[in-house]
Order: sequence, then structure tokens, then C-alpha cells
Amino acid sequence: MSEIIDKPLVARKTTSVLGASIDVLDWDTALQRIKRWSSRRESRYICICNAHSVVTTTNDPAFYDVVKNADMATSDGAPVAWLMRKMGFYNQQRINGPDLMWKYCTEANRSGDWPSIYLYGSSEDTLRILLLKLSSSFPALKIVGAYSPPFRALAEQEEQEIISSINASGAGVVWVSLGCPKQEKWMAAHRGKINAVMVGVGAAFDYHAGTIVRAPLWMQHSGLEWLHRLCSEPRRLWKRYFVTNTIFVIKAISQLIHKN
Repeated sequence: MSEIIDKPLVARKTTSVLGASIDVLDWDTALQRIKRWSSRRESRYICICNAHSVVTTTNDPAFYDVVKNADMATSDGAPVAWLMRKMGFYNQQRINGPDLMWKYCTEANRSGDWPSIYLYGSSEDTLRILLLKLSSSFPALKIVGAYSPPFRALAEQEEQEIISSINASGAGVVWVSLGCPKQEKWMAAHRGKINAVMVGVGAAFDYHAGTIVRAPLWMQHSGLEWLHRLCSEPRRLWKRYFVTNTIFVIKAISQLIHKN
């Protein structure tokens, strides 16, 4: 990827994907927005939306509102980008969480004016490995904190302590790896409290740490990353991919028919 040049932000443009509002944008625009917002320590959140999360907006009103009110919602997942192209946005790319995080770290390592990052989520073991991996791959990247929250809900005092810790760290971007829809709801609840751009990146921490093996590039580029994940964790993910993807296809066909 070429270096991101600081230039005026283009006006936000969104489209409906099964009713969910998804941004029409490319990699440069997505990264530029994050850099601009994080440099100003603006409290914002970004949803990375695949077929599962888009379908979830159709049956979870609270989650629908979270995605609708996001400062940016990107087209993660080949099916989402595919439907957007069918809707007329012919150059729409797949803007997924793991690559967005990696591209940001690449740019921050290359240029000293990209804001520091904080890692929130996953397990302590994964975070330990991830911190080593990021420090090795990006020696100039500023990592100012990391926290693995317990599976239970945080007590009010614990909640205030983590908010204070993130804000005191000076982080411009908080990468959030809690899984969907938990991470999206967490970010929405903390907008206005955490002075940073929060980005929900799903399994990105595990991918980059190597605790979960990501699909080969040819599968990613062919829209088959979901199949690789399903084969890796069939018991946990069969319902998400077989049931949710089927619902997505049915609703997508209906949307295209009504478009015409």
C-alpha cells in the first residue's frame, strides 16, 4: 500500500445493506479518517461489518442502532462488498478488521505523526504474544497500553479505572477485540467517555498473534475466508456461517429485486 497522504476528507457516503448503513469508501479514505480523528483525540467508534453483523442488525434493534450511529461502518466480508458492488458501487473494496489494523500499524511505523494505539480485548496470553509481534514488526509503533477484560461484566469502579487508564495513556486509537456484537455495543457505550477512536476488529488479535491461523491469501481474495474459519472451528461457527450466510443471501436477493 502506498503512503497515505494527508488531504481533505471526502464527504461521507453510505448505502443500505439489508437495512444497515455501510460506508462507501476505499482503504485510503478509511485510514485517513482514523488518522484525522485520532490525532484530535475525538471520541468515535468504527464498526467492521460482515454478513453476520449485517444480518444481526435485522433481528437485534439495539445492535441496529449501534451500527446506524457508528462514525464509520466498513464492508468487512466478501458478501457485503459484493452486494454493494451489485447496488452500483462498482469499486467497493472489502475493508476488513485484521487488515485495517495491520495497515494502520504499517503507516504509524513509517511516519511518526500517526497516533499511538491501545489494545483492548482477547486473552492475556494472546495479548502477550501480540505485543511481541507488533513490537517486532513495527519498532516505531507507539503502543501505550493493553488490557484483557474478564468475561464477566466489569464493576462500576473497574469500568471507571479502565476508562481513566485508556485516557491517561494518550492513545489515539483503541483496537477492540471482543467479538460481535459485544465489541460494537461496548464501543457505542463508551463513545463520549473514551477520548480515542475505537475500532472493533473481531479476531484480529488472534490472527496477528498467530493463535488462530488466518486463511491463505487466495481464499481471502476469493471470498472464501469464511470457509477456512468454519473448517477451523466448526462446532462454534457452523450456525453463524450456514444459517446466517443463507439468510444474508436470501435478503440480498430480495434487496436486488426490489432495487430493480
